[in-house]
Amino acid sequence: MPQREAMLYEQLPEMKVHCFLCARHCEISEGGRGFCLVRKNEDGKLYSLNYAKACSACVDPINKKPLSHFHPGSLVMSIAAAGCNFRCQFCDNWTISQKEVTGNPFPPEEVVKKTQENQCHGISYTYTEPTVFFEYAYETAKIAKGVGFFNTFVTNGYMTTHAVKEIAPYLDAATVDFKGAADPEFYQKYSSVPAVKPIFESLMEMKRNEIHIEVTNLIVPKIGDSVDRLETLAKWVYENLGRDTPFHLLRFHPDYHMTTQSATTLKALEEAHNIVHDKVGLNYVYLGNAPGHSLENTYCPNCNELLIKRFGFEIVRWTLTKSMGCPACGQAIPIKGSLTPTGASYPLPLF
Repeated sequence: MPQREAMLYEQLPEMKVHCFLCARHCEISEGGRGFCLVRKNEDGKLYSLNYAKACSACVDPINKKPLSHFHPGSLVMSIAAAGCNFRCQFCDNWTISQKEVTGNPFPPEEVVKKTQENQCHGISYTYTEPTVFFEYAYETAKIAKGVGFFNTFVTNGYMTTHAVKEIAPYLDAATVDFKGAADPEFYQKYSSVPAVKPIFESLMEMKRNEIHIEVTNLIVPKIGDSVDRLETLAKWVYENLGRDTPFHLLRFHPDYHMTTQSATTLKALEEAHNIVHDKVGLNYVYLGNAPGHSLENTYCPNCNELLIKRFGFEIVRWTLTKSMGCPACGQAIPIKGSLTPTGASYPLPLF
């Protein structure tokens, strides 16, 4: 694929460039690369090295993202390109996010074509960090939107408000992934992230642009499981994004440089649920990576009626009315898009 000049940068004296795509604001000398490894300064211009080069492409259920209140039951074409602006020691996609990977040619037009052929309902930019393959995601999302597909990001949220504004006309939903309840020390030590404030700024910009938001928080035993931090994060979501914002508590499993770290217990997840749901008051709190648990399900916040029963990524029961109301008490449930039966149980990899 031909090189693609990057978006969201400015030229500086002495052949340097300032990239303001993500909150790192890298200043890159001629011949150098940004922290993400996939944006390079060549002769005073910044180029995206991973444009239209997919390192992963797969048909997924949307609940895998996870998105529980956005087009439930739908299938999405999931694509990723190499690189990341974090260095998470526990990354479960480290082979494509933390190393230089060439990827396979998969231009935007072809992504949309494969989305149609595989009877998907939208496209998800995921697995690595969509911020660092922004140009690829942007061009694909623009074409996809034009033919009626929706677009979603699964992101660490460390993009600038400039980036959010640029993609907003084509981005319908975002899953913003927190780790360790946004503890700054955890982010610095285990993800090499200097500050967490930019994540909250990008979330507010997403809200201003009416992008559907769901929040996740990875609970890492002993080092990223602070009850106080979790309560603070949940309160911020409640006060700034609203009590109906879906909040997913994710179970940690050992990976990459943290294979000796213990996995999150179900008891810890349940206790976290009590804090976020019962104490803080968020209406829709889910457990992730806990297939079969009752707290994967959606319940009416007014009468506690079971509305959506899930098992892992599958919806196995749906009782909501056509107007997205509780059949027992009539409470309106904030879900975008009606149930889309797919009949697909497992991810279907393209490459």
